Amino acid sequence: MMISLPITESQNPHTADLDQIPTLAMLERINQEDQKVAEAVKKALPQITEVVNAVYEALANDHSLYYIGAGTSGRLGVLDAAECPATFSTPSSLVQAIIAGGETALRHPIEGAEDDGDLGIRNIRQYGVSRGDVLIGISASGNPAYVVEALRHAKEEGVITVSLTCNPDAQANEVADFAIVTEVGAEVLSGSSRLKAGTAQKMVLNMLTTASMVKLGKTYGNLMVDLKASNEKLKARAISLVMQIAKVDQVEAQHALDRCNGQVKSAVLLALNLAANPKEAQHHLDAHKGRLRACLE
Repeated sequence: MMISLPITESQNPHTADLDQIPTLAMLERINQEDQKVAEAVKKALPQITEVVNAVYEALANDHSLYYIGAGTSGRLGVLDAAECPATFSTPSSLVQAIIAGGETALRHPIEGAEDDGDLGIRNIRQYGVSRGDVLIGISASGNPAYVVEALRHAKEEGVITVSLTCNPDAQANEVADFAIVTEVGAEVLSGSSRLKAGTAQKMVLNMLTTASMVKLGKTYGNLMVDLKASNEKLKARAISLVMQIAKVDQVEAQHALDRCNGQVKSAVLLALNLAANPKEAQHHLDAHKGRLRACLE
């Protein structure tokens, strides 16, 4: 009986002698394969654009973005979701990640979890994924029942569903409302989807949340004005941001930040004398949906 494998499981002819070549040659082969990832992501930009717009609309209307996946794909979703609060001062409920096997799976493989479709359905229910939210199923092959059945059930419940795969023939692509496919080809190590597939997924996730947050007004140009200054590095960055945008010195920037409890956007308005106090600054921001540029213009 012939077993049909997705392209992510096939053998790469360019690395068939990987265990017979010197270290430098091995690294050159890996690097050559990695260079294909960005091109694969570039080809998927039209689909990524559609998903960014859908995510933005959902978040702007008080819904949430959820990732779901198993193994490497699930861990990448957890990583991206975990970065959003510190980078954009978002509530932890805005972008959430669901991984087969729960927190234990972040460090240890959970055998069979990706094949459990009922578990996927139970997990999205436990997280409260509901109508109007966006659920992105992340999977290199796009075939694990855990992801496919979660997407199928979510779609039936009115959730906006997205598949992020490296396989054009994935079951998840057929189920979801939107399909993002990054065709990176066979891995350096056959079936090791933490390599090119994982890199492609990380790049797409970076795009999805970054672009959505920019559209939500979480930045001023390319400056992270909604960061949460939770350590010394970020406190220094907050001072630099106020200095740069408001064109004030360090003392004035620090004073404005102190008055605004470290909130960069409010501090900028105070430093520019566009608000008399933090409460008035926040009122201006609320009136412009948190968009600093709109306040300044």
